[in-house]
Amino acid sequence: MTLTPPRSLNRARTRFGSAPPSRLGVDWRELDWVMLASVAAITTLGMLMVYSTSRNLVDDPYYFVKRQGAALVLGIAAFLLILRIDYRKFRDFSLLAYILVVALLFGVLTPFGSSAKGAQAWYAFPGGFQFQPAEIAKFLLIVALCGYVNEHRGDIDPWRVTVIVSLAIVPIGLVQLQPDLGTNMVLAAILVGLLAVAGAKGRYLVVLLLLAATGIYAVVSLGLLKQYQIDRLTTVFNPEESAQGAGYNQSQSKATIAAGGTFGAGLFDGPQTRLGYVPEQQTDFIFTAVGEELGFAGAATLLALFGIVMWRTWRTARLARDYYGTLVCSAVFAMFAFQIFENIGMTMGIMPVTGIPLPLMSYGGSSLIATFCCLGLVTNVYARRFS
Repeated sequence: MTLTPPRSLNRARTRFGSAPPSRLGVDWRELDWVMLASVAAITTLGMLMVYSTSRNLVDDPYYFVKRQGAALVLGIAAFLLILRIDYRKFRDFSLLAYILVVALLFGVLTPFGSSAKGAQAWYAFPGGFQFQPAEIAKFLLIVALCGYVNEHRGDIDPWRVTVIVSLAIVPIGLVQLQPDLGTNMVLAAILVGLLAVAGAKGRYLVVLLLLAATGIYAVVSLGLLKQYQIDRLTTVFNPEESAQGAGYNQSQSKATIAAGGTFGAGLFDGPQTRLGYVPEQQTDFIFTAVGEELGFAGAATLLALFGIVMWRTWRTARLARDYYGTLVCSAVFAMFAFQIFENIGMTMGIMPVTGIPLPLMSYGGSSLIATFCCLGLVTNVYARRFS
């Protein structure tokens, strides 16, 4: 399917005209304040949940919050920088973005990279700070692939689809060598979403999905996945049998969410959260803290806020002045949709545990910065829909 701007867009341009730019590079009145308010609310809740889930992990109860706060400052700075630059200029940097993402992902596999928890996926810096290039790869791959697809608009035949998939396979392969199956699933979702909006025929997408399934089978068969990753993928099919083994995380996750009831135990008062019963709760399983402390009402409110962000992103894709803007917003939409569905589904036991963070909520500086970079692109497209 190909998105086209609604007819009312041209009438709105004629009626309101173009507003003068500010120091932001755009008129602040042209920003999507509905989406930005939702993003601010989710981010604030995320900081509260990071504190709640991590305060008892180390001596300093604010250790993780301070690090997440530093990443938030960098993320907002990246957001404002991207907003200042006309998004159409990013088309000229698609090749550079692709080279950069490949270089970063390759470099982390060399002695320059550092390993933790069985994966070599970070660059370590003085002060204990780490940078995970696989997260930034989401943003860079969107810029790179959207630039290529934009150059070949209306020419998405089998050959072009093959080229686009081949371009994506290189960073996906490098990420898998870390290994990081969760990020690869997100990159694949971006690829499929982009091809669908670009007008690739349904049979091409079916073939692509079949190839992806074959690739996953080959990765498992060849031993490219570690045993704990295989166990995480399979526990969703037999949760009761593995409740004390590989399925322990999901077992505790579901129990914690259920304990919240309708209105929860109260902010910072969740017993399961306070006692640390859910492993990696501040990262992959942060939604469980929302469910326990704020209950169904709080979890539903968070889902509604995510729904608003996704709706405004999709709306911006339709309002975009040009094809490139539509592609960028559609790719970001696909990324958000998959991450939110997979992460929350994982905590509820209906999706396998893959280590995918919940956008704007999970602890992790690289993820937070990458998310704000993508939001900067969407806001950029929205603010320049009349210019």
